[in-house]
Amino acid sequence: MSPTLGLYFDFRNPEPWHRDPAAYYGWHLDLMEEADRRGVGSLWVTEHHFVEDGYLPQPLTALAAIAARTSQCRLGTGVVIAPLVHPMAIAEQAAVVDVIGNGRLELGLGAGYVAPEFAAFGADLADRYRSTDHALAEVGRIFAEGGCTPGPVQDPLPIWAGYLGPVGARRAGRLGVGLMTWNADSWSIYRDALAEAGHPASTARMGGVVDFVLADDPEQMFEQILPHRTHQLNSYRQNAAKGSGRTPRMLTEDEVREGRGSGVIAPLQILTVEEAAARVRTICDGLPIEHLYLWGSIGGMPEALVERQMELLVDELQPALNP
Repeated sequence: MSPTLGLYFDFRNPEPWHRDPAAYYGWHLDLMEEADRRGVGSLWVTEHHFVEDGYLPQPLTALAAIAARTSQCRLGTGVVIAPLVHPMAIAEQAAVVDVIGNGRLELGLGAGYVAPEFAAFGADLADRYRSTDHALAEVGRIFAEGGCTPGPVQDPLPIWAGYLGPVGARRAGRLGVGLMTWNADSWSIYRDALAEAGHPASTARMGGVVDFVLADDPEQMFEQILPHRTHQLNSYRQNAAKGSGRTPRMLTEDEVREGRGSGVIAPLQILTVEEAAARVRTICDGLPIEHLYLWGSIGGMPEALVERQMELLVDELQPALNP
């Protein structure tokens, strides 16, 4: 069984490609409605605060609007920064999205890492992993005990830990939640932790954002999105350095073209549909992969490229994997 494939959006709207924000959000919603009509498997959004390019700050608010404009696809957060919000607020907001979407939410929670975000919300950066573990467990408890009204349509509502690396895999397994990575090195650690905590093997599920986007002509598209990818990577560098006193070195387009300087973010591949199908099969081999999603837009890249990738995903890649 192939995983559900989807698109992942952060709503970046940077200079020098800035659009009117209301129109740009409207275009996103139109695109997502069309993707849903065509049969996209899932749509995902994410969260950061105070980013100069307008990075989406409220994923569950956005998903409520997306839920109202769609009817079939799964709707995911990748991720809500859990330490910034009380677990009851997360549960209530998630339940409302699930009700609006008639039972389609995938709730991903993560720990965050940007110091000014924690300061602004009165949260403790040093305590972020404990806080996220608590939220993952507490939101599940609230749902199971009917502790918010309305409750979600789904029982249980899928909850995911946005954790990377072996420690994160162990945490997710102990909590019995999905693990938001497809890193094969994490699988045995996650599986063993599920078993040690008494969770059935059938609860194991993995997924996450992949390291490629789709194009008819990969070389041409790479050059078209290179400035946007460079902006994206440099923005992450700036975000990670906030509050540290460090001045991050900005990457050049030549460095990004050569695949250097991405850090924990894998170099981006531009693939044809045939190449992407092979890549997905390789990622999924031997793993309980439920969801994989591609960057729908990178650094405010041209709307025509975003729309064409959506078409390739739903009209060609999904059928290739599910003939």
